[in-house]
Amino acid sequence: MSTEEQIREHIACLPEAKSKEIKILHEHILLVSPGCKLWFTDGKNADGKVVSNPNIGYGAYAINYADGTSRGFYRIGLSANTTGISVYILGLEDKTFLAETYGPKLGKAKVTGYCIKFKSLKEIDVEVLESAIKYGLELPG
Repeated sequence: MSTEEQIREHIACLPEAKSKEIKILHEHILLVSPGCKLWFTDGKNADGKVVSNPNIGYGAYAINYADGTSRGFYRIGLSANTTGISVYILGLEDKTFLAETYGPKLGKAKVTGYCIKFKSLKEIDVEVLESAIKYGLELPG
């Protein structure tokens, strides 16, 4: 099954309200960055144990580990969770940047060093969220 098919299937399996919002965000991200690399992680580790929520990923960058190894991973992650939706912007060096730059303008969202979490799209300023996503996708890989 292709990544696009996995993403469509994942979105279709979500509860209706969350499915609609994840689909809207997915389409917005693809408009901001057409042709970006797509990823899908089912949230399971190598043993098949669930260790996180499934994530749709966009873009790419290299994660560099302390032991000198590295691996490719997505730059932007989109995940439905029990309380709402999380958007991850990975690879930021300044862990205060998201909260300081976008937090005050987002609306009802919790912003950490790499995550923007909110209950529903109607509670946030979607244009501000799109700006944060676009910023993340434009970072060098």
